[in-house]
Amino acid sequence: MAIYVVGSINADLTTVVPHRPAGGETVLASELRRSPGGKGANQAVAAARAGGRVTMIGAVGADDLGTAQLDALASAGVSTGPVAVRDDAPTGLAFIMLTPDGENSIVVVPGANQHPPLESLRHTVDTGDIVVAQAEIGPAAVDAAATAATARGARLVVNDAPVVPLAPATLAAADPLIVNEHEAHALLDGPPAEAETLAGAVLRTTGARSVVVTLGAAGCVVVTGDSSETVVPGEPADVLDTTGAGDVFVGTVAAALDAGADLLAAALAGNRAAARNVGVAGARES
Repeated sequence: MAIYVVGSINADLTTVVPHRPAGGETVLASELRRSPGGKGANQAVAAARAGGRVTMIGAVGADDLGTAQLDALASAGVSTGPVAVRDDAPTGLAFIMLTPDGENSIVVVPGANQHPPLESLRHTVDTGDIVVAQAEIGPAAVDAAATAATARGARLVVNDAPVVPLAPATLAAADPLIVNEHEAHALLDGPPAEAETLAGAVLRTTGARSVVVTLGAAGCVVVTGDSSETVVPGEPADVLDTTGAGDVFVGTVAAALDAGADLLAAALAGNRAAARNVGVAGARES
């Protein structure tokens, strides 16, 4: 079986700052780092490093940044054959402010990510494969990927991050739908839920086949259509940089599911991988 990741490919520009600036405030950064990123590309690399046979479906610009991103994916063992190189849009950029507590704020300029070549997905994915999509490419592309995946009998993993309005059919096909605590609350129609019941609330609201809500250092909560919520504890970690930790979780979960693990075991593997990731700087260096 194979894993297809439909998603964003960015160049990350990370500044290390003492605190996030308030409106009208200027802060001085201690350093600037450039590294490969994009939620889709990060998830693809994580899945490949976890043992999956991974193909990336996305787009970059016909520029030096795009060439660097394709080289980084290939060196991580991700097939980039379907990735489009576009003359009419630049490679996506993510501007990241990293504070001493390891937390970050991110602004993304999508660029070529708005034009993923979904026709390749419609012709290559097969029954039993896994298709992973995340919302950094916009709702229309995620919905199209979901339609293609379900039509071909693939398992759909949706990371609605950042939260966008997805079609009911996309949410209903998600197995699992993966969101963090903030994103889970954004999906709910009613009052906020406690952390331990968030996954169930999201499942009832979206109609997804299964839901995983990540809780950072506290681990995650998993729920399927026929069971109650299960808390999967987090792993101890010395936090240096949380950038990409959620993407590592998603990619590792996809690889574990592809290898035959159930969702609880896959979530545990995702927690372990994310804990390793936050101990080093950058989205992929672990």
